[in-house]
Amino acid sequence: MNQTAKKAAALFDVDGTLLDTTYLHTLAWWEALRQYDRAVPAARVHRAVGMGADRLLDHLLGEDRDRADDQAVTAAHDALYARYWPVVRPLPDAAELLRSCARRGWRVVLASSASARELTALRAALDADEVIAAVTTADDVAATKPEPDLVRAALDRVEGTPELAVFVGDTLWDVTAAGRAGVPCVAVESGGHSAQDLLGAGAAEVHADTAELLAGLDTSLLARPPVPTV
Repeated sequence: MNQTAKKAAALFDVDGTLLDTTYLHTLAWWEALRQYDRAVPAARVHRAVGMGADRLLDHLLGEDRDRADDQAVTAAHDALYARYWPVVRPLPDAAELLRSCARRGWRVVLASSASARELTALRAALDADEVIAAVTTADDVAATKPEPDLVRAALDRVEGTPELAVFVGDTLWDVTAAGRAGVPCVAVESGGHSAQDLLGAGAAEVHADTAELLAGLDTSLLARPPVPTV
């Protein structure tokens, strides 16, 4: 690919970053696990949200467990979480943040590991489709966060490269995945992880939420897209 054809990309995690869904996922996983006699404290579940289902269950239940119920637990989570779709709301100024990034010249990509059906519901709640250049879903990757596959897939969607990209996320798994892909991560605390933990995981900067990031955009890594070098 011609270097001048490369595009600067602002990659956004969706759950917990743009939409207020982290604790809805926590409750859905907690209840799904309880239904299959897997008692896991909600606080531990919350800390694992942001991983894909396979990684999350390994993290919470151990890799040496009996996996016979894994698909059923995941399906139960999906059904329980879907009940919340009608009440899902964007985090403060999330859509305006995407629009502002697009106006500054970034190609905006939703880097989600949600199912296609779920992402449709989330995009409807976000209501910023006019500035979204591309999206990813669970079907696009074999390995989920904290592996870097999702970040790389999002870059591929817009012919991007790590040196011309910024990833925005809310979990330690987002920060780790971005780092492994060579992409700097701007983090927000709206998923319930502290600034100290996010910075400790390697975040380049941390903001309380999308509203604070938007207000400080001029001094952020998202202030303006980097210029490709020839």
